[in-house]
Amino acid sequence: MIKITQIAFAFIVALMLVSCKNTKQKIQEHVVTYNTSSSIKGPSITSTSAKAFLNDNKIEIRIETNLEETDENKLTYSESFPDLLKGMIENNQISRELIEEGVKFDVYFLAYNNSIIAQKLVGQEELAALTGSGGAEKKVTAKL
Repeated sequence: MIKITQIAFAFIVALMLVSCKNTKQKIQEHVVTYNTSSSIKGPSITSTSAKAFLNDNKIEIRIETNLEETDENKLTYSESFPDLLKGMIENNQISRELIEEGVKFDVYFLAYNNSIIAQKLVGQEELAALTGSGGAEKKVTAKL
């Protein structure tokens, strides 16, 4: 009976050690999942891909388009970029869990010649600003 208990305990400990993932493993898993299943839809978007930078705790997401790099496109997409990022957070294409572990997401919106139309580095502060959670101070207005 004691042997069975010891074997069961050893098995449970081994299972717990195997199931625990560190941040670098989670980053790799997120990138693989993103690259195999993510799609961002839009009239000008041609493809999207993610790349891990394990030493920097960073994931780079490239959203490639067939757009030209013009001031008008830069202005238009810089203004709409936060909404796209919010959608990516809601769809777990940008992982809240990884951001809470200190990972940053460097998201690029690229023209057809790979020049940057819009870019945002999403970390904990940016996540709070995009989602409206935490860090937002309440304004108090006096009524006269």
